Amino acid sequence: MQALDRRHRVRVVPFQQPGAAAAYGLSVAQCRSAVWGIAPGWQRAAGAAAINLVVAVALGTRLPLWIYTIPGIQQLQDSAYAWVARNRQRLPGVTPYCEQYPDQCGGAR
Repeated sequence: MQALDRRHRVRVVPFQQPGAAAAYGLSVAQCRSAVWGIAPGWQRAAGAAAINLVVAVALGTRLPLWIYTIPGIQQLQDSAYAWVARNRQRLPGVTPYCEQYPDQCGGAR
């Protein structure tokens, strides 16, 4: 996301950070179930829709949101997101927030 967000429009906040979920009007359970995107004006989306929202904000264009509405694309992206979410512990990536900052994750695990 950092490579796409050249104008620094996106702020990534781990839900495990104390108070983060509540600050955005979300529950920890909602955050555990899916990634969330909250755009200016508090437009909210979860899962694949959130990915499209965040990419749209980062790029400064509504094109990803439009593509998501094309028949069949939403179902395809939602299925891909669900697969990644189910398998995220097996996929390469950054060290999880709670492993990096265990002292800040007491109640969020």
